[in-house]
Amino acid sequence: MRRLLRSLAVVGAVAVLASGCASAAPAASGDPTSSAALSGTVEVYAAASLQRSFDEIAAAFEQQNPGVTVSPVYDGSSTLATQIGEGAPADVFASADEKNMAKVVAQAPDPQVFAANTLVIAVPAGNPAQVSALADLARVTTVLCAPEVPCGAASQTLLSNAGVAVTPASSEQNVTAVLTKVAAGEADAGLVYATDVVGRDDVEAIVPAGADAVVNRYPIASLADAPNPAAADAFVAFVLSDAGQKILADAGFRAP
Repeated sequence: MRRLLRSLAVVGAVAVLASGCASAAPAASGDPTSSAALSGTVEVYAAASLQRSFDEIAAAFEQQNPGVTVSPVYDGSSTLATQIGEGAPADVFASADEKNMAKVVAQAPDPQVFAANTLVIAVPAGNPAQVSALADLARVTTVLCAPEVPCGAASQTLLSNAGVAVTPASSEQNVTAVLTKVAAGEADAGLVYATDVVGRDDVEAIVPAGADAVVNRYPIASLADAPNPAAADAFVAFVLSDAGQKILADAGFRAP
């Protein structure tokens, strides 16, 4: 009888220990970045110069996460920062400079730099005005980004460093508008990002002296009040991942 009681006691103790281990083990949970966990729309506000690469990134992200639709909005970073500051329902903001990201620090408290870019002189195919250097921009019809736009601020720095004064025929609110006017022959030249001319045959690029000294750093952040925070964080992570960085490198962006 005593041996039977001892056996029952041992069995009971093992059962209690097993129960304790089971309760202490963490509950299984899904990966918050997996395709099964993510759904809905993620609104991505991105600088105009990112359009081609971010369209490709969006397609790759959607393929990896079939439940998510990426809805991009492209414009000048200063315009996007203003819209976000006024309450636009953005999930992610990718700026062409750190200055405009800083304008929305309350909404985007943890930005990370993911790419860099420099300027080139863009001219129509064939370079009819025979532009070869920054000094030539003072004698031909030149379009620039507006000073408050990242490409405009960089352009002013580049020209100032070279001691060149240019009165632009127009000041555009984003770099895409500058390139469009040059490609259409409405301007003899314009300053755009090196990435903007990659793969195009309607414009030519001239790398001006001093371009490497004026570098735009691109930060990205998911917004604190993002309507779809899980998808926003996953999109930012994808941009920073090897896959996202390869797409950006292939588009001509420099490593951050």
